[in-house]
Amino acid sequence: MTKSITNMNTLMKIFTKTFISLPAPTNISTLWNFGSLLSLCLIIQIVSGLFLASTYSANLETSFTLVTQIMETTDKGWLIRSIHANGASLFFACLYIHVGRGLYYSSFMLMHVWSAGTTMLLIIMATAFMGYVLPANQMSFWGASVITNLFSEVPYLGPNIVQFIWGGNSVDTPTIMRFFTFHFFLPFITLALVIIHITFLHQTGSNNPLGLSSMTSKVSFNSFLSFKDLFGVALTTLGFLFLNFYWPLLLSDHENFNPADPAVTPNHIQPEWYFLFAYAILRSIPNKLGGVIALLLSVLILYTLPFTFLAKMKSTYFYPANILLFWAFIVTVILLTWIGARPVEEPYIFTGQILTMLYFSYFMSAPLMSKLWDLIIS
Repeated sequence: MTKSITNMNTLMKIFTKTFISLPAPTNISTLWNFGSLLSLCLIIQIVSGLFLASTYSANLETSFTLVTQIMETTDKGWLIRSIHANGASLFFACLYIHVGRGLYYSSFMLMHVWSAGTTMLLIIMATAFMGYVLPANQMSFWGASVITNLFSEVPYLGPNIVQFIWGGNSVDTPTIMRFFTFHFFLPFITLALVIIHITFLHQTGSNNPLGLSSMTSKVSFNSFLSFKDLFGVALTTLGFLFLNFYWPLLLSDHENFNPADPAVTPNHIQPEWYFLFAYAILRSIPNKLGGVIALLLSVLILYTLPFTFLAKMKSTYFYPANILLFWAFIVTVILLTWIGARPVEEPYIFTGQILTMLYFSYFMSAPLMSKLWDLIIS
């Protein structure tokens, strides 16, 4: 009994030191609030998803009708569906800002934290894609057909992989069932990775805008930053509820209101806004296999950042050229998002190819520019 109490006290001390009394920098800005906002988004998605899953049936022929009935006849069904659908957009908005902050302030130097975060990004993107397919509307059906067909480019096994994913010769009820299973399961994997991510972060401590570590200019995490996070959570929740109550369908494509029809292809197939930059990169490559590789690299390249870092200082704050490169990169991503929503025709094809080259060139030029600047000032 005494040994159990001792072990419990030890665990409480570790928890207090790791999560409550953690020394945190005093100069971190509002951009560091998006980590806590992502936790809020994950909770919103899991809770609203559980409510929707309790009334959902995975079937290509009936899912669209069932989702429509949930919104029109179920008490507060429209609100739960809107919260879940718009919650995905809020999730990715916070996620991309969080990643952008990490790029700007070189947070990727916390290698384990960054690797866990990038893995979460990949899982969240896969989860969002599979969830987008579940209502079985016209755009989601054809989006699933296009994206899953990309696996056919895997050498030797490609066609078999596609047929396995489809559960037949095309996207059908078995596909919806499999997507629903993984869409339900993966958020809990993400939740486990969040715990790992936060544990690694609290072992190393947070980065800060200057990239400098000084124990004399730190405060207790729980006495200051918790209240700052709560203010961000309250403000974001207010804006999110305002969107769901007044413009719940603002971010929906008009094709989402039509049931899936395998015999009619939409004039322009496009994913949700948070995938448009990757979709633009995919279609900018004339070769199908090359497009798939570019699509994967657009996210996987984040894993390489800790290994390509050449600067003496951790923060972009000390490198004026890198600041310009970063904002040029942000503009490139925004333009790629716009290109992804345009028809596949000139001049959008050529513009997308130029932007794709600029996107990948950032990850090569930023380390070199910081190294060059160190040589100039040394």
